Amino acid sequence: MNRNIKFYNSLTRQKEDFVPLDDHNVKMYACGITPSAEAHIGHLYQALIYDIMRKFLVKEGYNVVYARNYTDVDDKIIAKSNELGVPASEYAEKMIEEIDSEMHAFQIGEPDIWLYATKTIPDMIKFISKLIEKGKAYPTPNGDVYFSVDKFKEYGKLSGRRTEEALDGVRIENDEFKKSPLDFALWKSAKEGEPYWESPWGRGRPGWHIECSVMNYVTFGEQIDIHGGGRDLLFPHHENEIAQTESLTGKPFAKYWIHNGLIRVNGQKMSKSLGNSLLMKDLRKNYHIEVIKLALLQNSYHTDINITDKLFEDAEKHLYNFYKVLFEAQENFQKCSGEDKKVEEDFDDAMRDDLNTSKALSYLFNIFKEAKEKVAKGDESVSATLNSVIETYSLLGLFKEKPKVFLDGVDRKNKADIPDEIKALAERRWQAKREKNFALADSLRADLENLGYVVKDTREGYEISKA
Repeated sequence: MNRNIKFYNSLTRQKEDFVPLDDHNVKMYACGITPSAEAHIGHLYQALIYDIMRKFLVKEGYNVVYARNYTDVDDKIIAKSNELGVPASEYAEKMIEEIDSEMHAFQIGEPDIWLYATKTIPDMIKFISKLIEKGKAYPTPNGDVYFSVDKFKEYGKLSGRRTEEALDGVRIENDEFKKSPLDFALWKSAKEGEPYWESPWGRGRPGWHIECSVMNYVTFGEQIDIHGGGRDLLFPHHENEIAQTESLTGKPFAKYWIHNGLIRVNGQKMSKSLGNSLLMKDLRKNYHIEVIKLALLQNSYHTDINITDKLFEDAEKHLYNFYKVLFEAQENFQKCSGEDKKVEEDFDDAMRDDLNTSKALSYLFNIFKEAKEKVAKGDESVSATLNSVIETYSLLGLFKEKPKVFLDGVDRKNKADIPDEIKALAERRWQAKREKNFALADSLRADLENLGYVVKDTREGYEISKA
């Protein structure tokens, strides 16, 4: 059992040795998706990071129980269902099916436990009732229940915000019965046209923050090892989870709070209202899933990712070159056997350092550079190294495709993506070359390169691709 794994803990604001609460057993939870719309790249990134974290912990010998949730009732779901004229539960179920399908298409592993907010509401009512009994929450005459933030003296310990600072960036419900602007809803009284459940305080539904606290509580008990989610959830969602759960149990809720960075598109925060929310299904139409994963994993998971076309194009070029070496090695050396332990050792060392996928991926460039040279020399020892690359990096979802299938797929896509005017320019250059007008051919080649395309002559004629 390795004891060298380190994670950056948002709670302590430092990198710490990973030591589970119960020896080698790990309770791990990551906030999932609110199925109010189609799955986008932000959903993919978060699911990918915690899937990799779970897989690496298992590889290191830990017994991991990993849970994710669907927040299948909320304001956006209700608004969309009313717009479409269908029950909120029916709409949420349909969206969950579509999102699950996309996650499967991207080969994101299933959690050990799926949790759904609407299936845990009786437990939420019990949890809220206990908070009221402890004097940590209070019902109002109109049927709402609020958590008293001032009754939890450590409020702000995760985000580092003092109570007065916490008012910034938090939605303040306009309720005359609230004792403090910071108090947040545990239970919301039913409004016209909303789904509801019966409770001691009247018909209503749970607040957003209470859902994750209770789903954790009924699944894992009073404490968990890892609580993950996007950095946008750190405040107020995760701060409020801590307040609720620790007010009930009197124990630290999660030992390690781990947050992934956010997705930005061309420098802007991703937003449906801005029209820059990249849907998972659209990404798959344009790029192989391994290209997308390589692009997303090149930076530390803590940092924000700026999504540009170039990000995916560069990742595609790199992966294409890697697969080309794999293909040539398999073609030249039919008996590919053995392993290169250094490949796995370097990978594991990088991943133990706070899941450093960036460092792990950086090794591939030298590995494949040397492998390309060995293939050219007919050195069959390269097979052991490449076998280890395929085996080791499959944990990141890479090199799971057959090399020829990957290469042919990228070639077909790139040819289909070339504009007609570029094709016409390449054809003019080819005709000039056939007519031995080499000066014009060279000039047209330069024009193509300036436009971002490369022409390569072949026995059959020529090939054109993006530079």
